[in-house]
Amino acid sequence: MRHTQKHVSTMVACAAALLALAACGEDEAAKAAAAASARQAQAAFVAAQKPWRDERHAELTQPDGWTSLVGLHWIDPGAHYLGSDADNGIRLAMGPAHLGMLDRKNAKLRFVPERGVAVTLDGASFKGSTALRADDDAAGPSKLGFDDGKGVATVIKRGDRYALRVKHADAPTRTGFKGIDYWPGGADWKLSGKFVAHPAGKTIPIANIIGTTDETPNPGVVEFERDGKPYRLEALDQGDGGLFLVFADRTSGHGSYGAGRFLDAPKPDAQGRVALDFNQSYNPPCAFTPFATCPLPPPENRLDLAIAAGEKNYLQSKP
Repeated sequence: MRHTQKHVSTMVACAAALLALAACGEDEAAKAAAAASARQAQAAFVAAQKPWRDERHAELTQPDGWTSLVGLHWIDPGAHYLGSDADNGIRLAMGPAHLGMLDRKNAKLRFVPERGVAVTLDGASFKGSTALRADDDAAGPSKLGFDDGKGVATVIKRGDRYALRVKHADAPTRTGFKGIDYWPGGADWKLSGKFVAHPAGKTIPIANIIGTTDETPNPGVVEFERDGKPYRLEALDQGDGGLFLVFADRTSGHGSYGAGRFLDAPKPDAQGRVALDFNQSYNPPCAFTPFATCPLPPPENRLDLAIAAGEKNYLQSKP
């Protein structure tokens, strides 16, 4: 009888062990299936983001994209000779030794090309003196082309100051571009916001990285929630009904570009709903070149939230 009880106890223990092993196996299988599902979801997410990321890369690295910027030269009143030679008042990083002469009288700018140097104005050849438009002109800035079109110089106005912005297709920052790294992001960073309009004509002071401040059209604020907490972003006018958001968050300076990031949002619908895809948060030009004049986030747009989505800081020294 005792032998029979011992045998039964042994069988029960073995059965329990087998059940435990089976349960363990089922648990491991469930974990493996969950991991595979997560990998598939991440792969699908990256595939869905690829067209936007490819377009972003192409935009940055086109011959006159932001990575081609090689100079920002402030233009004082008076005449200044331009060129890459050291004897020029405005010395270019790239281009002919002597490009020409730039003259500024108050808000009027005039350019005279160096004799024998091929220069174009808005894509067309010209000779003699020509007036130049700055970027505050309704027609946009005049484009001075040189080096067979690889170089482009335009005049920009910031506050009451004028500067010559120079780009070149052979810029090391373009030819040696290292590519963009992204936060993991995910579908949970595609949020629905609510647009609340401000009174018509409202502006907001937006400082930029060169130390000036501009009163910028501020059509309204976008309200959204993340993990049950409310957040707000003051929106800037894109000019086409779309919204431009300049923000900083808890990742700024900690994996993201320290001076903040940008996000474009479509025009709100009739109910004021607006789609926010933080996976498409992107770096300002200043993350790629020291010669840009980028807006900084207003105090209202500094979020107590770590947005682990979108572009990370650009590391020029990475392999």
